[in-house]
This record gives sequence, C-alpha cells and structure tokens, in this order.
Amino acid sequence: MQVTRMRGALAVGLALGVALSPLAAMASDNKIALVPGGPHPYFAPWEQAAADAQKDFGIASVEYKVPAEWKLELQTELFESLAAQGYAGFGYFPGDAVGVNSTVAELKANDIPAVALGGCAQDPTDTAFCMATDVYASAYLGTKALIEAMGGTGAVVHLAGLLVDPNTTLRVQAVEKAVAETNGAVTLLQTLGDTDNQEQGDQKINALLAAQKDQIGGMIATGYISSVVAATALKNLGDKKIKLIGIDDDKIVLDGIKDGFVAGTMAQNPYGQGYIGAYAVDLLAEGCTVKADAPFITTPQTAKFIDSGTLLISSANIESYKDDLKKLTGELQASFKDKFLSCP
Repeated sequence: MQVTRMRGALAVGLALGVALSPLAAMASDNKIALVPGGPHPYFAPWEQAAADAQKDFGIASVEYKVPAEWKLELQTELFESLAAQGYAGFGYFPGDAVGVNSTVAELKANDIPAVALGGCAQDPTDTAFCMATDVYASAYLGTKALIEAMGGTGAVVHLAGLLVDPNTTLRVQAVEKAVAETNGAVTLLQTLGDTDNQEQGDQKINALLAAQKDQIGGMIATGYISSVVAATALKNLGDKKIKLIGIDDDKIVLDGIKDGFVAGTMAQNPYGQGYIGAYAVDLLAEGCTVKADAPFITTPQTAKFIDSGTLLISSANIESYKDDLKKLTGELQASFKDKFLSCP
C-alpha cells in the first residue's frame, strides 16, 4: 500500500463526514479494531475481549476484524478500508513482522495509533508497543516441564509453528536452550516446522509418529493446532509413554490432560491481549503517549515489549487456571495507564 492510497482513503472518509481525527474525539466516540494477521483459532477470544472492552471502558465501538487469508496484503487492505471508515486505532498481530511496518508508519502519519498484540513487529517500527506472550520464556518453561515429565532423559521432538509467525524462531531457540542444559541427557531428535496448520499438522505429525514413535520420549508443541493434532494422535495411538507439553487451552488438549495423554500445556492470554490492547489503543487515540521511561522489556524484536502472562496447565490446576488468567489480566489493566502512558 502506498502513502497516497492511504491518504486518499482517509480523504474519502473525510468527504463522507467521518471524524477521522482521533485526537478530536471523546473516548466514547472512538472506533477501534482488533486485526489478526489471518484466520487462526488463537485469536478467537479477541472477539469477546473486544465486546467486553467496549462495554467496560465506554468505547463507542471495538470490532474484531479478520483478513480472509494469512497474507500481508490482505491485512494491509483491511487497515486501509477501516481507516477510511473512521477507525481511530488498531490492535493487530503482524501478518509479517517487517512488512507491516510501512503500513503502521502510514497510520501514524494520519494520527492513527497501532499496537501489536500476540506477536511483535520488528524494530524499527512506529508501533506504540507490543503486548504478547513472552514466547521464548513460555517455550523454555514448557520444555523444562517436558524434560521433568520424561524423567530427565530421552529424545525430544519440537512441533513448531508457522514459519511466517514471528514467534517461531524465538520458540525454536528456547527449546534448544532447555535441551542443551541437560548436557546430553536429553537430545533434540527433530524440529518439525509448519505444523500449526490443520492439513500440514495432521500429515507431518502422524507421519512422524508412524516412522519414529519408538525413538521419541517427548514432544513439545509450540503451536495451537500442533498441540491439538499431537494430543489427538497420541490418544488415537493409546500411547501414554510419549510425554506431550502443548500450548493454549483447546478442549482436546485439556481432555488429553485429564485422560493422561498430555502432560501439560502452556496457557497464553489472548483474551487479556485483546482486552487491554483495546483499552490502550483508545487512550492513545485520545492523545495519551507512551512514557519514555515505561518499564518495557527488551526482546530481539522490540525494545517495547509487555508480557501478557503465561502459566503451565497440568492436572494440578486444570480446574482453576482460568481464574488465574483473569486475575493476571485485571492486575495488568489496573496498573497499565500509570505504568506505560502519559495522558493529558
């Protein structure tokens, strides 16, 4: 998308009488959108988060808008369309960690703030900040939990996510570190990429188990669909020897924990990302700015990272983990404005 196209779209909005200047609006007048990079079950909680944020924070409109496919150009076109309709700010997951930055720059030039949610844009970026799971820490802790479940020895397979996902590289590095710390007691048999897709995940994971089941002591799945496919495959095999740590809280994975086919899964907080993200975007659209001394975490992708929280779900806390995530979200939202923003 070219700058002239964005400004032309905004001009159309102005010609239609749409108030596109977020600085001139009251909080209840702002239209905010939560835009993932494409269709994926991870983002489903953003829809409820949008509705709850709209109600709880008195925002005129918070909508969940999904590109038809996982293609950067479709996300770019959606941003353009929504900007023309008068949307005052965006929370988004980058369709491409680098490619999205030109669009974000154009949004900023038109006083439309954007924050990254669930995954970060690569610095340098005009994205105000990134709120996401510390995916490196999550994958590292998940792998440590897997190694413990395996009794500290054996061969591990990493079922990795989509290669276009900016989080995948960090997760691969974390798994490798946790395995290396065993000094050879645990080995990384294979990293199987692009399994966070139903068709590829089914094909690759089931083929792996058919060929190498007896060599595998444990599997760490760091993608949502990867976890569901692996949990289903182990249940179909009736195999409780292979230990599995997944990610996210799909019902199939949770049932796997209850039935003993899954050792645990790393909870993320997509609802909290969407809920707090919408709240923050509305404040930025009202004229708040990011504090120069805000307590951000520096990551390989960005110097403005906020950890939205994670925890291990196991048989010990499977009935209570949702309460823990709600508490975490409430605490983060309650202190967010004072910690990270300066407001007029």
